[in-house]
Amino acid sequence: MMVNCCGLLTDRKEPVPLKSIEVQLEVKDHVATVVSTLNYENKEDKPLEAVFVFPLPGDAAVCHFSAQIGQTHIVAEVKEKQQAREEYDDALSSGQQAFLLEESDQSPDIFSLSVGSLPPGESASIRLEYVTELAVQADDGLRFCLPAVLNPRYQPQGSEGPSVQVTSVPASLVPYSLSFSARVSSPRPISKVESNCSLEPLQFLNADQTQATVKLAAGHKFDRDVELLIYYKDAHQPTAVVEAGQASAKPGSLMGDPVVMVSLYPEFPEDVMSSLASCGEFVFLMDRSGSMGCPMNNSTPQETRISSARLSKC
Repeated sequence: MMVNCCGLLTDRKEPVPLKSIEVQLEVKDHVATVVSTLNYENKEDKPLEAVFVFPLPGDAAVCHFSAQIGQTHIVAEVKEKQQAREEYDDALSSGQQAFLLEESDQSPDIFSLSVGSLPPGESASIRLEYVTELAVQADDGLRFCLPAVLNPRYQPQGSEGPSVQVTSVPASLVPYSLSFSARVSSPRPISKVESNCSLEPLQFLNADQTQATVKLAAGHKFDRDVELLIYYKDAHQPTAVVEAGQASAKPGSLMGDPVVMVSLYPEFPEDVMSSLASCGEFVFLMDRSGSMGCPMNNSTPQETRISSARLSKC
């Protein structure tokens, strides 16, 4: 069964006209941050109660949502699900206006949010930001895809959760414009960026070619998925990227602490892989405490935990 549409909808599930889409992609090594700004306009002669429905990649995590609806500006706060629901219920009980953005229980790659009333002739600007890991292709490229039309989403028979249905439209009839740009950075040099769409020349931002920008060439009709393939030199070398916490965030909070991202994409010799009867599973254990420097027991000579881990075979 397929129901509903995606984007900004009226209370009758009719789409509010989309004027333009601006997508900014920031790739740090193997992880992408996608910022999508969608601009709508109410062309009716009466106010519209609007709901925003947006499908996402299955492994994406939303980290920012804001909306300008007429004169009302909404900025969402990321909180633990149960805490967010409790605060939302408390706000409604006390007579305050509140908004809750959350994923569907039946389909975790669909988010929905009631965003209030859009007056006639007014515009609405929706800004959604999410992060996702880029899939590694067989030729070592990292793939990002921006769908031209969102694929139909199906829900199980008897399910009551929201689903998405989108009809494909010929490129000549697409009534909105698309702006797409990407910034790529990595500890290793960037080899090249390819696409199934026309791109402007890759612009390197530093001498060691570890940072670059690229964007769609003028005249893109959005008649196909926008696919980017990013290639790094020394793709199999382990790398680490450290990101400082947000200065405005509380120290010790999720967004306030610095984080480190380690990328490991090992390459095994062909003769080793061909000799294996079956493919196994690799388990990586990271101990963040200081206990790995402690002795295993009271034996002499004392062996530390880290030394034992290096010698152990699973």
